[in-house]
Formats: sequence, C-alpha cells, structure tokens
Amino acid sequence: MSTLFLAHTEADGTLAKAALEALAATIQLATALGTPFSVGLIGDNTGPAADSIAGCGAARFLAVTGTDFAQARYATDAAAAEALCRAAAATLVSVPATSRWNRVLPGVAHRLGGRADTHVTGLDAANGIPSISRWFYRQRMEAVLTRSTRPWLLALEGGIAPAWQGAAGSAAVEAVALTPPATRSHVVGFEAPAADQQTIRPDAEVLFVTGAGWTKKQADGQVKVAAAETLILDFLRLSRASLGSTKSLVDLGGEGQDILPFLSHLNQVGQTGSTPRHAKGLATCCHGEEPHTVGWRFIGERRAISLDANCGWARGKADVLYIADAFAVMAKVNALLV
Repeated sequence: MSTLFLAHTEADGTLAKAALEALAATIQLATALGTPFSVGLIGDNTGPAADSIAGCGAARFLAVTGTDFAQARYATDAAAAEALCRAAAATLVSVPATSRWNRVLPGVAHRLGGRADTHVTGLDAANGIPSISRWFYRQRMEAVLTRSTRPWLLALEGGIAPAWQGAAGSAAVEAVALTPPATRSHVVGFEAPAADQQTIRPDAEVLFVTGAGWTKKQADGQVKVAAAETLILDFLRLSRASLGSTKSLVDLGGEGQDILPFLSHLNQVGQTGSTPRHAKGLATCCHGEEPHTVGWRFIGERRAISLDANCGWARGKADVLYIADAFAVMAKVNALLV
C-alpha cells in the first residue's frame, strides 16, 4: 500500500495549519499500517514548504510547481493532483479539507478510478486495513468506514490531530512535469474585508456564539438590536474572537424580523452549518435553542450566558453556565478589554 499526502502552498510558500494537522494524521496512519508515505505539493514555489517538513519521515517529496498552480482553480488543481497521485502510484491519498481541496477531490477520484470521502474526522488501521471515522445525522452518529476500492482519497477535517511540529531541513523534491491544462479564467487579484470587519476566524482562541435572544424583547419589554450589534462587534474587535450563530438567528431575516445585519449563513454553527474546533466557546442569549449545540461539541471549553437557569441545552452541555443578562455581562467584559 502506498500512501500520499497532498497539500497546496499558501501565498507566502508555507503550509497552513490545516495542512500540518492533516500531515500529522497521515503520519500516524502510515505508522499504524507499517508502510512508507510520500508528500505531494502544489504551488508557485513549493521548495520552502517542502523544506519546512523535511523531517516528517516521508520517503519521497513530489511537486507540481509553477505560477499556473498558485491559485485555486479546478482545472489546474485537479490536473496537478492527478499527476502527483499517478507519479506516487498512491493507493491511499489524504488532503486537508480546505475549500480548495473539497472542490476538486471527487473529480480527481473519478479520473483515477477510485473513491473519495470528505469530512473525515478520524483515521485508524487494523490488520493492515485502513478505516476512517465520519459523523452523520447532524453529527449525532459516528460511523467507522472502510473501502476496498483503490485509490481511496480522504479529505481530513481540521483538528483531526495536533499540527506537525518537527524539524525543518533540506528536502529532495522530485519535480513532476505537467503541462498546464487550458483554462478559461485567470486570477487578477483579491478583495477582502478590512480586518475589523472579518467575523469568521478559524484560528481564533475563542468562538463567540450568538443566539436569537439578542433580537427578542428584553426585560424592559424593548427590542435592542442596535445595542446588541454594538456589544457583539465591540467584543469581536477587542478579543479577536470568531463569530458563530444559531440557525434560527440567521434565518430571522427571511421572516421579516429584526436581525443582526453582519450575520450570514457562513456564521451558522451546527445543523447545516460548520463544526468549529476552537479551544474555548462562549454561547449567549440562546434561550433553549438546541441546533447549534451539536455543532460545537468539539469546542475544548464551553461556557454559556442565559437568564434561564433551566435552559435545556445548557444544563449538561455547557461546562460553565452563567445565569445573567448577556447585555450586561458583555458590556462589562468589553469595558475590561478596553
């Protein structure tokens, strides 16, 4: 069995944290199988990335390099991944589950006559047979799967293993020749919001979850959406936390109710939203809402603020529960952070 780890380099030529986590998981799997593994890199300049993981124990370092492969594009990414898999004669292929890899992995599997599985949250091996763990039904059921079809391509979720932190060195990179396929698009630049406007921060220490209670009538009978917006955005600016939200709050706009204008479905946690893996989480104004709690089961330390001491999801689902008014608490927290 031949295992191949694939990754794309970042704009500065390095590997992202998600790639290093997937690399660590691949090393663990190769060790359990008792087989060597190879590394395949795609990017404009793959040398620095290869050198940064030179001590990972890979038997071979392969790379498809060039300006045509610097940016995310289905045609070039799929062609490069296919070429690397064939050059390594890989039967088992792992990639970090970035948006770039999730887009092309099924197509690469089809080109190779193999199978692909995404959202993999665990790797294991027994008697020389690899297996994966995956969550189903809104992350309420975990299944262990294996396949006989090869090659088997796996997209590994973030947090599957601690990021690899071995020694750097000088890697002997084998260039895989590939003529870039014809494309109908080219990248002319990037547009990104200002840092203070960015609310989704996967690498943040804290996930701040907002519930629909922020837009409901408060103790004085008034709706205070403007005050809620100020408190939440000030906290995100001061703490550099990442923002998550319940499905009900994200959907309120379609029901003609007052909403927090900076929220979108990209902020949604749980159900059809994301499954974050931040070290700490703080949920506020949830008022008995269940949906998002499933999505933050992988948060390391979970705390919540609610006025309802008998809140069904918080009891037993939060490590620490504060019975208090979230408006007052967050105003005090922001004052302390200034």
